[in-house]
Amino acid sequence: MTNDIFARFLPLIDAEMRKALGNDVPIYAGHYGMLRYHMGWVDELFQPAVVNSGKRIRPVLCLLACQAAGAPVERALPAAAALELLHNFSLIHDDIEDDSPTRRHRPTVWALWGRPQAINAGDAMFTLARHALYGLAEHHVSAEQVLNAFRNFDETCVRLTEGQYLDMSFEGRMDVTVDEYLSMIAGKTAALIGASLYIGALIGGAGLEMRSALAEFGRQLGLAFQIQDDILGIWGDEAVTGKSAASDILTRKKSLPVVYALADARVGETLQAIYAQPIDADGVPAVLDLLADAGAQPYAAAAAQSAHQHALEALDASGVLANENSAGQSLFDLAETLLNRTS
Repeated sequence: MTNDIFARFLPLIDAEMRKALGNDVPIYAGHYGMLRYHMGWVDELFQPAVVNSGKRIRPVLCLLACQAAGAPVERALPAAAALELLHNFSLIHDDIEDDSPTRRHRPTVWALWGRPQAINAGDAMFTLARHALYGLAEHHVSAEQVLNAFRNFDETCVRLTEGQYLDMSFEGRMDVTVDEYLSMIAGKTAALIGASLYIGALIGGAGLEMRSALAEFGRQLGLAFQIQDDILGIWGDEAVTGKSAASDILTRKKSLPVVYALADARVGETLQAIYAQPIDADGVPAVLDLLADAGAQPYAAAAAQSAHQHALEALDASGVLANENSAGQSLFDLAETLLNRTS
């Protein structure tokens, strides 16, 4: 059922985003070409291309929430596009801040066109994301709902920057706590997923109780999603994930398993010494041994499962599973798929 939902929704979302990035004034061709390149629609010469363009989880959740509230998904398309464009704005800037030369197996925007142009491209993506929200007025969404959507959208933008601040501040620290880490992913990952469901339900006409429960479902789902990503970044199958095995170790990423092990009385000091220096492929086995000694993988798996359970409880509390339409069941199925994913 999950594949059917994506097959139905993704062309609608893609068309709405292409409309948002549809400026064809020749003098700005390079500017909008960078945005379309990042979205996976064109190559570096701005010729049409078919490449991995990301999971599109956030806009799909937005449309499902709208449908679960009893409205047609088309009503929420401008918001779905806006949320995905906002996510991609954050990725363009993240790549600059993280000094990442590749994303989805292609050079990043800054790696091709330089940091100043990439910063400007990210700024444009952010502004066009907000501009896409204005399209709600053309879909019989009330002025009050549009204002509420903008308020939630902007509050979420602040949460994203707070999460990114914490993430960057962790780079030079060895004393990051699990609570600090969870606060970081609550802002950087979970907030936007929660907003996607809240805004979709709002546009669909849901009351505050349903909107709040679906937002909590999204936040908990976001936590579970990120923790599962942390697990795959260390123990994932390279043939499935498309990333080198233990890629997060090589980049010394402060993911949840590592943060947990750094605080372990038995292995923390040794792991700190290793993470204080660059790590090459020869150093990975020693880190894996230390993580195993600390029980980091089962700890992270239990944390992901706990967040997943909280997500399902919030979904149940929203009442959408009791509705006759299938959107509630689709939300449940998608949550199951995300927790059990291998890439």
